[in-house]
Amino acid sequence: MHELSMAQGILDSVLENAEKNNAKQVTQVVIEIGRLAMLNPEQVRFMLGVLNEDTIAANAEFVIEEIPAQIKCKDCDFEGEAKIDDSDHYMPIIKCPKCDSYKVDVINGKDVIVKNIIIDKEDDED
Repeated sequence: MHELSMAQGILDSVLENAEKNNAKQVTQVVIEIGRLAMLNPEQVRFMLGVLNEDTIAANAEFVIEEIPAQIKCKDCDFEGEAKIDDSDHYMPIIKCPKCDSYKVDVINGKDVIVKNIIIDKEDDED
């Protein structure tokens, strides 16, 4: 259950940042999940919906943006979206879509990033 531990880490980060900013409620969270992060975005969304119960993020909308794998080919210098064979879930095969070389550097698409947190702040009535 890789998605469960990742969802817990995301929620912990969201709640920590929301509390630092005196949030009374988290209304929306935008998360980028790279294609090579080896996560199922729908499972992450489901887990976040379960884990956020009884928190200030209980009614938050979780928007997940999938980020494609970007590569730079060492053979033909192609730079752009990778060609991926993920028939083996644990080790996708990445190659250049231009020359079919496997000699590539991954330049984007492996990360999971909390991109934006929208909150309602507590009123300061002192």
